[in-house]
Amino acid sequence: MKAFLILEDGTVFEGTSIGSTREVVSEIVFNTSMTGYLEVLTDPSYAGQAVCMTYPLIGNYGITPDMESSRPWPDGFIVRELSRIPSNFRCEGTIQDFLVKHDIPGIAGIDTRALTKILREKGTMNGMITTNENYNFEEIKPKLEAYATGDVVTKVTCDTSSVLKGSGKRVALLDFGAKKNIAKSLNDRGCEVTIYPAHTKAEKILSSNPDGIMLSNGPGDPKDCGPIIDEIKKLYDSDVPIFAICLGHQLMALATGADTHKMKYGHRGGNHPVKDLETGRVYISSQNHGYVVDVDKLDPKVATPAFVNVNDGTNEGLKYTGKNIFTVQFHPEACPGPQDSGYLFDRFINMMGGEQ
Repeated sequence: MKAFLILEDGTVFEGTSIGSTREVVSEIVFNTSMTGYLEVLTDPSYAGQAVCMTYPLIGNYGITPDMESSRPWPDGFIVRELSRIPSNFRCEGTIQDFLVKHDIPGIAGIDTRALTKILREKGTMNGMITTNENYNFEEIKPKLEAYATGDVVTKVTCDTSSVLKGSGKRVALLDFGAKKNIAKSLNDRGCEVTIYPAHTKAEKILSSNPDGIMLSNGPGDPKDCGPIIDEIKKLYDSDVPIFAICLGHQLMALATGADTHKMKYGHRGGNHPVKDLETGRVYISSQNHGYVVDVDKLDPKVATPAFVNVNDGTNEGLKYTGKNIFTVQFHPEACPGPQDSGYLFDRFINMMGGEQ
């Protein structure tokens, strides 16, 4: 069956329908990872977006147990070629069946390099995936222009608290769309991790006397999370050590008076170099974000830059003045992906008074 990807600038790509055949309007973004399509699909940070994979062959090892959440989150999936006959000893099914099961539409057979170049030159834009060959762009255009991701954190967060038992430090993890490997990275280091829904009040978290607090990754515009930001300010005012990743990093910045803005096309992939400004060492990181903290609006009495992106100079982390708080824009728990910055979990445990 034919499918069409229609961008709000009027560009149309014709390909083959994969997954669900329902029509969807979403924000179109691209990811440059060569492996890990399953982790991309199950990363809650992609809620409200349709993902174009720049690597040409997707699905060659099928569906494996390597999922970052219990279900896929993107609104749509865009690939050059979909492998319908996967080969891997851990394979449990095909991408095609996975997309159909979870009602996610997609398109294959388009020039993903051309699409990526458009998004890089013009910036991230909205688009529609449809199987309707008789579409009318003038009717579609208002829908594309009106689309916004909205409050997707509420959509992806857990419903109730849960605990990963451990014999070490007790960590409270706020789930704004947390990937499983964040809790696992802490639990593997002996921590007992209590996972809280995104809208949990600061008083409830602090009343449990955690040794540390973790703010997770998540989707959408951080400025859409006003009530959450208010609670994070209360956590900041406590003396509990805090480590934040991605959206959590942005929310902490907003909670302490800094600002964020949307990037032209964001950072999404597994090979982004980030420099530790304290040591000068460069780490290869996995990233997935479309917003960034404005360093020119930072108050050095509150926070100072800790990491910088080597490619474009944007902020990749903050160290908070006089506080046991540090935050990063990239994903030290990346899986698959570079494990270069996994040591940051050890730094967090040391901040809590633990030993590695």
